[in-house]
Amino acid sequence: MAANEDQEMELEALRSIYEGDVCFRELSPVSFQYRIGENGDPKAFLVEVSWPATYPQTAPVISMDAFFNNTISSAIKQSILDKLMVEVEANLGTAMTYTLFEYAKDNKELFMENQPVNTVTSVSNSIAIGTPDMPASKKKDKKEQLSKTQKRKLADKTDNKGELPRGWNWVDVIKHVSIFKLSFFNLKKILKKY
Repeated sequence: MAANEDQEMELEALRSIYEGDVCFRELSPVSFQYRIGENGDPKAFLVEVSWPATYPQTAPVISMDAFFNNTISSAIKQSILDKLMVEVEANLGTAMTYTLFEYAKDNKELFMENQPVNTVTSVSNSIAIGTPDMPASKKKDKKEQLSKTQKRKLADKTDNKGELPRGWNWVDVIKHVSIFKLSFFNLKKILKKY
C-alpha cells in the first residue's frame, strides 16, 4: 500500500475512534492534537502529531510547542518527547498516531511526576501563580461604589428581586411593523406608477 493510502485509512480510523472526544482535535488531514488530562488539571499537556509525506514508513513529527504547554518545564517536555520517540521507533511502518496518544494517556502520571504543581489564583483582576503551599495575597475585593442617582436608576430598571423585567431588551415590535408597513406601501405606490 502507498503511504497516502495508509494515511487515508488511519485518518478515517482516527475520525471514527475520536468522534465526539473533546480532547482530540484534527488541525488538518495530516496534523492532530490530543489533550492528555482534563481541563484545569495542572498536569495536563497537549501532544501534536504531524505526518510527513512518507508516513508511516518515516517517523511522524511530534511537538509539544502548543501554548497549552507553556506551564510545563522544557526538561519535562523533552522527557515526554524522548519517551514518545521510543514508541515511534517500535511502531515504525505501522499506523501509530492512536498508539502514541494512548501511550501518553496511560503514562501521564509517570511523564508528569517531576512537574511542580502551579495554581492560578485570581485576586481582584490580577493573576498570581505560585505553589499550593504558599498562601495567596490577602487583598480584599473592593465593592463597586455607586452614587445615589446610579442606585436609584438601577432600582427603577429592576423588580423587587433585582432582576430586569421580562422583555427589557426586546425590539419594539409595533414600531418595527409600522415602519415596515409604511415602506411596503410606499414601494407599492412607486411600482404602480411604472
